[in-house]
Amino acid sequence: MRALATGLAWPEGPALLPDGRVAFVETYASRISTWSPAGGRRLLADTGGGPNAVALGADDCLYLCQNGGVVGPWRAPQQRRPSIERVTLDGAVETLVTEVGGEPLLAPNDLAFDAAGRLWFTDPGRYDAQTRPDSGRVVALAADGRPEVVLDVGPVYPNGIVAEADGAVVWVESYTRAVRRRRPDGEVELLAVLDDGHVPDGLAVAADGSLWVTSVTSGGIDVLDARGGVRFVAVGAVPTNCAFAGSTLYVTDGGRPGEGETAEASGALWALETGVAGAAPFRGVVAVGR
Repeated sequence: MRALATGLAWPEGPALLPDGRVAFVETYASRISTWSPAGGRRLLADTGGGPNAVALGADDCLYLCQNGGVVGPWRAPQQRRPSIERVTLDGAVETLVTEVGGEPLLAPNDLAFDAAGRLWFTDPGRYDAQTRPDSGRVVALAADGRPEVVLDVGPVYPNGIVAEADGAVVWVESYTRAVRRRRPDGEVELLAVLDDGHVPDGLAVAADGSLWVTSVTSGGIDVLDARGGVRFVAVGAVPTNCAFAGSTLYVTDGGRPGEGETAEASGALWALETGVAGAAPFRGVVAVGR
């Protein structure tokens, strides 16, 4: 493990840029930042609200989950409408999608392109299992921004999501600790339920098919192999998400649980040498939708 950047305001959703920089959101600072060995941490874009994750598109733009600026009791100084946004690498922000099937988005969380170029994202709603267990959705957008798949998954808080080479997508559910896959034929299967105390947040897929799942309460990553085995790798305080670049896994770490109204800056970006090649993420383009 190597610490690359510290003092981050709840980093999430890392993505590798074409020039080798690592892009990530800082939710509590309402911005997208980058890190590189030469430049350290730099501001890429002020987004307002609560940016939750980024994915690189085939147009070399970042696609962003904008949760609106509400995470538990925290409120952004400048709230935004929950949406999927596109951000150019010079910092311009454009809103693409604010509703699905006539229903407004609740709080988009994580996103990934699949092999066909569709953009999948989770929309769990607000993080409050006791007083407001919103019914979450998993959505796939076509290139024109229209929803092609909408899965209502119930009040389970669908969180991180990735796409696999055969057209399947995998997501995690924070409230149930479940890892689920939607196969190319549309069937949904349960892959695993993580141990007590392992609340999943984000994940990345390796070239060997293993899934690397960050859990914000365990201090580490659960690695699920293709045969159903699970091993644990300790990586930090509050690992929120991760992304491969070759065999290096970049891990965002919230630093503290993030359960109060104060926007703390105790997070970090780590690099973990895994010895396992990561699967290259798919890329696509989404136009302005509805």
